[in-house]
Amino acid sequence: MKKNTLFCSLLLSAAFSLSAMVFTSCEKTSNNPTGEYAQNGVLISNEGAMNFSNASVGFYSHDRRSVENNVFKKVNNPMVLGDVLQHLSVHGEQVYLVMNNSGKVVVANANTLKAEGEITGFEAPRHFTALNEEKGYVTEWLGYDPATYVYGNGRVAVVDLKTLSVTKTITVGVQPEHLVVSGGKLFVANAGGNTVTVINTATDAIEASIAVNDGPNSLALDRNNVLWVSSSGVKAYNSDWTVSEENSTPGSLSKINPGSNAVIETMTFSQKAPSPSKLITNSNRDKLYYVFNNKVYGQSISASTLASQALIDRGSAYTPYGFYGLGVEPTTGMIYAGKAPDFTNNGWMVRYNGQSGAPIDSFQVGVAPNGFVFR
Repeated sequence: MKKNTLFCSLLLSAAFSLSAMVFTSCEKTSNNPTGEYAQNGVLISNEGAMNFSNASVGFYSHDRRSVENNVFKKVNNPMVLGDVLQHLSVHGEQVYLVMNNSGKVVVANANTLKAEGEITGFEAPRHFTALNEEKGYVTEWLGYDPATYVYGNGRVAVVDLKTLSVTKTITVGVQPEHLVVSGGKLFVANAGGNTVTVINTATDAIEASIAVNDGPNSLALDRNNVLWVSSSGVKAYNSDWTVSEENSTPGSLSKINPGSNAVIETMTFSQKAPSPSKLITNSNRDKLYYVFNNKVYGQSISASTLASQALIDRGSAYTPYGFYGLGVEPTTGMIYAGKAPDFTNNGWMVRYNGQSGAPIDSFQVGVAPNGFVFR
């Protein structure tokens, strides 16, 4: 009888041990990505100075409350990232780093930043977006004439993300910049003209050209599926290269219905020379943020007029390149700004309260911080 009791006790103990092992194993199994730069932080895109190949990537860790600079170099040394990091975009498990002056897009693992390959053959790539796991798009500036400082029509390169190769190019307007995918369409802001090109993503053929104000430089899609366009207007210059307020045209924010490709409304700024730029939304996509006259403004997507008061105003002493990058943290609504004193010295990442606009803290980063990706 005692032997049976001992046997049952041992059997029960083994069963509990096995159950505990299985439970512990299940507890440790997670769908969250792994890697030093996988989560709970912010990737910082530092453009660098042209012809110096000093572009870099930084990483702000919420856990350590500090910025680690040159993380791409640390992981991939002696590989050099390249010249002028124009845009950094994460899609799935990959990060795409658009190297403007190097004419390539570097592809790396988004969680470890280990380089996986390059997409080459570009002339002057600007921005990247992915349609899905297999196809992406890159805008390119083309046909620069150094005698006149004028560009020709640009193009959009269609990229096979599996083979990392360009499969087709589509001629669009002058100096194409930001691009947004919505409802089976790709919208491209042609900053050197006054149009937004619409491309059918199933056929990669141009579907329409939407006329907007001069200089469309950035796009944002709100929660109502309305496409917002920030246009800079046209700057006129005096003989000494100072801006002529009198002869310049004002910038604007326009609203486009992506289904009909029709402009719904245009809000024009009262000042002529300053240009709105860096248009983004918060995570709920119910609020817009943009830079105007070296200040950051915020407004509801339902507003019928432009915001009259800046959310962040650092005063007239703030450097001309001060708000060089802009981002809104999804979880807290905190505003991240890239401060670029010039294109020689390291810049700063400054964080602001999303409600009051009050500065919270700042961290030194690389040269010309121009963007943020929240992990």
